[in-house]
Amino acid sequence: KTNMSDIRRSLLKSNLPPMGPPGVPGMKRGGRGRAGMSGRKDYTPASWKKYWDSSEDVTLEGGDVFRIYKRGSAGPLLLLLHGGGYSALTWSLFAENVSEMVECQLIAIDQRGHGDTQTSDNVDLSAETLASDIGRVVDAVYGSQQPPCVLIGHSMGGAIAVHTAYYGYVAGLAGLVVIDVVEGTAMDALSSMQSFLRGRPQNFNSLQNAIEWSVRSGQTRNTEAARVSMPGQVKNTETGSCGTADVESSANINQNQESGVPLRADVIPEEDGDSGTSQVAEHSSTQTSTEIKLPVKKYTWRINLGETEKFWSGWFQGLSAKFLACSPAKMLLLAGIDRLDTDLTVGQMQGKFQMQVLPQCGHAVQEDTPDRVAEVLATFLVRHRLTTNKADFHQSFPAC
Repeated sequence: KTNMSDIRRSLLKSNLPPMGPPGVPGMKRGGRGRAGMSGRKDYTPASWKKYWDSSEDVTLEGGDVFRIYKRGSAGPLLLLLHGGGYSALTWSLFAENVSEMVECQLIAIDQRGHGDTQTSDNVDLSAETLASDIGRVVDAVYGSQQPPCVLIGHSMGGAIAVHTAYYGYVAGLAGLVVIDVVEGTAMDALSSMQSFLRGRPQNFNSLQNAIEWSVRSGQTRNTEAARVSMPGQVKNTETGSCGTADVESSANINQNQESGVPLRADVIPEEDGDSGTSQVAEHSSTQTSTEIKLPVKKYTWRINLGETEKFWSGWFQGLSAKFLACSPAKMLLLAGIDRLDTDLTVGQMQGKFQMQVLPQCGHAVQEDTPDRVAEVLATFLVRHRLTTNKADFHQSFPAC
C-alpha cells in the first residue's frame, strides 16, 4: 500500500538538484559565498558595508526604531525577514549574489527584539505584532511609491512573511518565498527548543569567539557568512549595544587575529562527530597571557529566545493553510526532503506553489549556500516575469 509518506519522498527525490561529491558539504559550485572552507579559517568580524549600499534607522509613529539594510534601487523589492535570534545581516551574502544575477532592490529588516532595532516593547514577538511591524516599516520607507514586493523569510521570518501576506500588511505583493519552515515540523520541534537553547554558550569573550562557535557548532557552515551575521546576533554586556556597533566603531579590531590565533579567554565545547559528546577545543597550548586576561563574558545573545516561548506556537499554527491561501506566486525552499506535511504535499502536487530542495546544507540555508539560494530565487523571479536577468545569469535548478 502506498501512503502519503511514500508519495512525498518519491515526489521530492525526483526533483532534487544534482549533488556534489559526498563528504564535501562546503564545496564551491560557482558564484560566491563559500569562503573559509580550506586552510586556516578567519573569524574576524566583517562589516556590513561590503554587502549593502546603506543602513538606515526607520522611526515609526510611537517612537519605535527599526534598522534596515538596503541594496539596489531598481526592480522589484525583495523584502528579507530573518529567523528567530538572527538579524538582517544573515542575508548579506545572498543579497550580494542575487543582485548580481537579476535586477532587484533589497531591504533586510532587523525585526523587533533583534539586531539594532529598538522598540518600546522588545518582548512582544507575537505573529500579529511582527507582521504589522513589517507593513509599517515598508510604508514608512516607500509610502505610495512602493515597488512590487516579494516577501522572503527564513524560519520564524518565513512564518512572519506568510502572516504578513495573508493579512495584507504589505500592498502590491507579487511573490512569497518561505525558507525551511513547515508547520508540522516546526510544531514538533517546539518541545525540544528550550533544551536546545540551554545547550548554547550563554557568553562569549569576543566577537571572534562568537563567530568561531557559530561555525564549529554548525549553526552556519559558511565562515564568511558567520563573520558578518554573528555580530548582529549578540550584544556587548558592558554597553548593551548590538555587536555590529563594535564592528563599525573599531577600525583596528582584532589586530591580534593576524597571528592566526583566535582571540579568546575561554574554551568552546565541540561536538565529537562519533560519540556526540562535548569536548574542549584544544587551544590552550597556543594561548598567550594577553588572551587569558581578556574580559570574560563580554558578549551575550542579543535576544533571550527562551523568554519568547509563549509566542512560538502562534508563529506556526495554521501556517500551511495560510501559505496555500496566499494569492501571489509562491515558493517553498527546503533544506531536506522530509520537511513537507500533508497539506503542503497535496498543495504542491496540485501546483499551488513551487518547491525546491537544497541538500547538503543546514537550517540557515541562505548562509550556508547563498549562491545557490540566489540562483533559485533569481530563477523564480524571472520565471514569473517579476524582473529581468543580468548578463551571464542562466536559470538553473528548475523548481517542481
